[in-house]
Amino acid sequence: MSTDKNRATAAAILPLVGGPDNISSIAHCMTRLRIALHDRSLVDDAALRALPAVLGVVEDDDTYQIVLGPGTVARVTPEFEALVEQGRSAGHPPRTAVTPASAVTAEELAAQGAALKQAQKARNSTPVKLFLRRIANIFVPLIPALIGCGIIAGLNGVLLNTGWLPAVVPALAAIASGFMSLIAVFVGYNTAKEFGGTPILGGAVAAIIVFPGVAKIDAFGQHLSPGQGGVLGALAAAFLAVRVEKLCRRWVPESVGALVTPTVTVLVSGLVTIFGLMFLAGEVSTAIGSFATWLLATGGAFAGLVLGGLFLPLVMLGLHQALIPIHTTLIEQTGHTALLPVLAMAGAGQVGAALAVYCRLPRNRSLRTTIRSALPAGFLGVGEPLIYGVSLPLGRPFVTACAGGAAGGAFVGLCNQLGVAFGATAIGPSGWALFPLLDGPSGMGLNLAIYAGGLLVGYLVGFAATYFFGFTRQMLTELNADEEPIPATAPPATEPAMA
Repeated sequence: MSTDKNRATAAAILPLVGGPDNISSIAHCMTRLRIALHDRSLVDDAALRALPAVLGVVEDDDTYQIVLGPGTVARVTPEFEALVEQGRSAGHPPRTAVTPASAVTAEELAAQGAALKQAQKARNSTPVKLFLRRIANIFVPLIPALIGCGIIAGLNGVLLNTGWLPAVVPALAAIASGFMSLIAVFVGYNTAKEFGGTPILGGAVAAIIVFPGVAKIDAFGQHLSPGQGGVLGALAAAFLAVRVEKLCRRWVPESVGALVTPTVTVLVSGLVTIFGLMFLAGEVSTAIGSFATWLLATGGAFAGLVLGGLFLPLVMLGLHQALIPIHTTLIEQTGHTALLPVLAMAGAGQVGAALAVYCRLPRNRSLRTTIRSALPAGFLGVGEPLIYGVSLPLGRPFVTACAGGAAGGAFVGLCNQLGVAFGATAIGPSGWALFPLLDGPSGMGLNLAIYAGGLLVGYLVGFAATYFFGFTRQMLTELNADEEPIPATAPPATEPAMA
């Protein structure tokens, strides 16, 4: 039955994005179906947003992203891909006309238009943002494994601390740690794939970093250690392999290319990795870990305030993608990233702001419906529907949502400075979905309590800031008007009878 539901969702989406022939590529991340389009004008934004399964849409520089939420997107994407293939084989033409699936209010359309306009303006292509997007494409496919292994590691920690099922603990430890011990190989594979090389060669070069035998090699006056440089070293090594491979394909004759190109690629990239990149990337990774620890241990509330308050604008500008390798490096070094619980407070401020908008606009039924449908996802850390459908188009509530995130971040940062340091064992989830992934030396109970306290602070401050400062009088007048005028035929009110 769920398969039928997922196929129905895919079938509903396909004609609204222009049909099979309008799609050039399909992918998905934790929450979004990402499609590349030939003709953007064939997409019906309003009808897509009206679909029950769609939590929102986001337009990037090179992809159109439909927010379906965690779990759902992984089930809908294969059905969508199958329908696209079927449509292409059947020779169905792309859509040439857009017909709204359901009526929306003028205020809602204006808000959606403003959101798309502002998003498009904020996301003009720049070399830095395009590079960060490619880096994100390397790490995003790894997130499901990070989450699964992170939750298993947390469960194993509970069993270890309580003494339950001691025979199972070693097995869970192996399951949770196996992926992390080889994550450099997966990063190398994805890096080569993303930058146009042969993926398996990227993985082969990156595998050198985790090979136990490197402990016998001296570089820069010291023995190398397996895993030195981590994911940053793997990324650099695989990128170098791509460059070497492309040079080989340009200069090596085709008759011997099948032998010479992979050999030279692995040999040259491998030697540079062993006698240069592992050491350099190891120094950078150590510096990142030391700085993150120092920042929260000494900066405390101020550091948390800045990080929590600026995360939503970073998301809007696409610059948050630069944090993905940092999170992964911290997880690789310490078992968790202390930055993610702080940054997750931005979502709490967003939820609090949306609740305030709901209370302040009791007559705007369309906007309140959007908020009601998006709030469950918001509590689970999927913030796009609330950002693009509510706070960002309204303007001031986006700023007050950032204030809520800053307050929650300051709370978590202060607790970190006071000695309760903890983090997340995986990246991807936030909000309530992050609870199973929390880990730290202070114990699960205290970690959960502080993270819950930070969420509560974010909710309350985001709500209060938006309720009292999120609207001007003109905004309240325009947004809180009755959407349906009283019919002219309505009978006049009768006066009460006189005693």
